[in-house]
Amino acid sequence: MTLRFLDFDYSEDDAGNGVFDALAAVWPDQVATLHAEVTRVLTWAYEQFPDGHGPLDEGGEWDYDLSGTQESSGIQLLTFDVETQSLSITPGQPGRLRYTLSLSLSGTPAFCAALREQFAMDADF
Repeated sequence: MTLRFLDFDYSEDDAGNGVFDALAAVWPDQVATLHAEVTRVLTWAYEQFPDGHGPLDEGGEWDYDLSGTQESSGIQLLTFDVETQSLSITPGQPGRLRYTLSLSLSGTPAFCAALREQFAMDADF
């Protein structure tokens, strides 16, 4: 099963425990699809490792951190005045809303291997 918005970076500690970090930024019409993707990943983790959720340093097999933001930006017209050697700024119209979601999954070597296989992630992180 491939993922469209979640593109994970991977790091690993000396014990072989891994962390998959993804940051996705989408427009309002893509939020539902992104949320469905995150739901699919977390549902899989809970179903495949039902008793394993919890901090790894407390004996858990896997854990996650999930957060999101909503922001908009506007274009500014910047003009340089050579005589005064200064910039003048004219605010533009507000931009579209943009949603950013961060998901970090940490897990034991077995969890990481299963996650890679399930979501067709490249094993050569």
